[in-house]
Amino acid sequence: MLTINKLTSESPVDYAAEELKKYLRMMMPEGGDVKIAYAPDAKDGFRLGLMQDLGLDVSDVEDAELDDVLYIETDTRGGIIAGSNPRSVLLAVYEYLRQNGCRWLMPGVDGEYIPIQDIKPVKYRHKPSMRYRGWCNEGTEFQQCMIDAIELAPKLGMNVFMLEFRIPSGYYTRYYNHDMNEARTPEPISTEQIIRWKVQCEAEIQKRGLQFHNIGHGFTIDPFKIPGTEQYQIKVDDSIIPEETKKYLAYVDGKRGFKKGSIINTNFCMSNPEARKIAVEDVVDYAKRHSNTDYLHVWLSDGQNSHCECEECCRMTPSDWYMVWMNEIDARLTEEGLSTRIVFIAYIDSTWAPEKIRINNPERFALLIAPITRTYTETLPKVPSTDIKLRPYVRNKLTFPASLEEYFLYFDEWKKVWQGPNITYEYHFWRQHFYEISGIILSKRVNEDVKVYRENGLSGIIEDGSQRAFFPTGLAFYTYARTLFDVNLTHEELAEDYFSHAFGKDWKLFYDYLMELAEAIDYKLMVRRNSSNPEISPYYNPAQVENLKRVPEIVAKGRRLIEEHFNSDIRVQTVATRLLSYHATFVEGLAKAMEYKVVGNDTAASDEFNGMMRALGACEPYFERYFDFTQCQNGMRQIFYWSVSNLPQNETQDT
Repeated sequence: MLTINKLTSESPVDYAAEELKKYLRMMMPEGGDVKIAYAPDAKDGFRLGLMQDLGLDVSDVEDAELDDVLYIETDTRGGIIAGSNPRSVLLAVYEYLRQNGCRWLMPGVDGEYIPIQDIKPVKYRHKPSMRYRGWCNEGTEFQQCMIDAIELAPKLGMNVFMLEFRIPSGYYTRYYNHDMNEARTPEPISTEQIIRWKVQCEAEIQKRGLQFHNIGHGFTIDPFKIPGTEQYQIKVDDSIIPEETKKYLAYVDGKRGFKKGSIINTNFCMSNPEARKIAVEDVVDYAKRHSNTDYLHVWLSDGQNSHCECEECCRMTPSDWYMVWMNEIDARLTEEGLSTRIVFIAYIDSTWAPEKIRINNPERFALLIAPITRTYTETLPKVPSTDIKLRPYVRNKLTFPASLEEYFLYFDEWKKVWQGPNITYEYHFWRQHFYEISGIILSKRVNEDVKVYRENGLSGIIEDGSQRAFFPTGLAFYTYARTLFDVNLTHEELAEDYFSHAFGKDWKLFYDYLMELAEAIDYKLMVRRNSSNPEISPYYNPAQVENLKRVPEIVAKGRRLIEEHFNSDIRVQTVATRLLSYHATFVEGLAKAMEYKVVGNDTAASDEFNGMMRALGACEPYFERYFDFTQCQNGMRQIFYWSVSNLPQNETQDT
């Protein structure tokens, strides 16, 4: 009988011991029970604990709370599995299991590949390449998908989970109302239920010792307690704003009120000291009541060109006033003896660095770079462009960076005034995974992007991406997590690792099939970067018709491959293969719709796409754990629901 001895008893270590026991028993079903004990002085069995307590070298750790180091030295009966902090012990357990053949490819038990075999010795020490390796909720979500995502994150080597908004009502209600799927009956849920679910997610995050990042948008409007603004995504009228509160909101286009009826896109008048005080106290009060928050994200509004135009606000840039606000928050947190870390964001207007004001206490803060308007069809050019220049800040008349290269110019300006930790907030799994229909090209981009960010001084990435970005496969997300963990891994290594476990010995046939589809449905065309006549349409390109007409033949070949592998003794391979059958329906309909789109027949294109999605909607319960059906339609609206004239101002090709 194997024994697991805990050298320390903290929640992540307790959980790590249970996970090690579970998977050892699954790998060796006839190997007998595995005993778990709290035994700080143990000299045999598996010993789970902190490297520091074992006298192991942690000299490369700058901050033991934030930096993960994994240490494994085991034989066939046990040995040391340790980490630089309790979370790292859990990560080390999963890495030990990974090196013994286990894989976690998609959320939930159906995403697991657990071999039946005797355990092998492992000797390993690793400090992950990026300090912050994270995931933030996005899209439409149901509670089990959230729990599955939190469970998956550390199995892939990630250490950060973020929950955006105080009450993430929009994300939940879009799913439970079954927006955009007439085949399913709405299941309305209450605000109180969403709050309970968020707290459950927080408990699951804490159990694993993951860094908990919290909130983001909302602090520009929540402090003013306007009735009826609990759900950020709904449209509202200025009539709900109490008269005594209007003076706190940003003055834009000649009035103080909501930005085009949007709660979340509204800023407050940051030059107003009374408004700032209210906003400061709201942040401090939240930090007091939510001591489980490791990093509290305090962002500006989610809308562009929405900053106050009053005379006093115009004396400085929004970023300068933002720094004033941050310094006042820091001062009050210090008075209250709170160690809560604060994240401020370079996003939309604050892409431009402050000109006058600096952060007083960098130890409390981290900067989040959010390049939402960048293109995803390239990382950085091999030869830097000489044409890209910094644009001056012009209040509420902004043109935003269109490439990652351009964003780095603005980041360089930030680095002149900020030397603290920098994190990236990325969007690979917000919409891009719907446009790049193979997932393989996107996985190459992710692998490149992670390395580029590290080379340019970023300490990590949090993906603002759906928890169901595993359609047609989870390769791109798997690549994201594993490259953050080890930037030396190549796309080719990761693709073979993923596909060979997801599809078995014939994995290359599945890989080649998806690549054929990628060649037929041009990613650049899907993101408005391959039009032969943009004046007609950003999608106009009749030469693409021939390629698109190849899709039915490719899909027919793919369906034969799927049929041949429809059932497998390994559950994850059955699930991964059957998921491709729904994907085949999706790409057939998408290709047909794009045939109309590229010749300028927008009505027929929309009818074709909508018809396909209605048919696919009846099957949603079969694939919903892996494919965010509603968010896909939201993402595709720029192609099939908007006319060119209705595209948002300054929206880049890929967003």
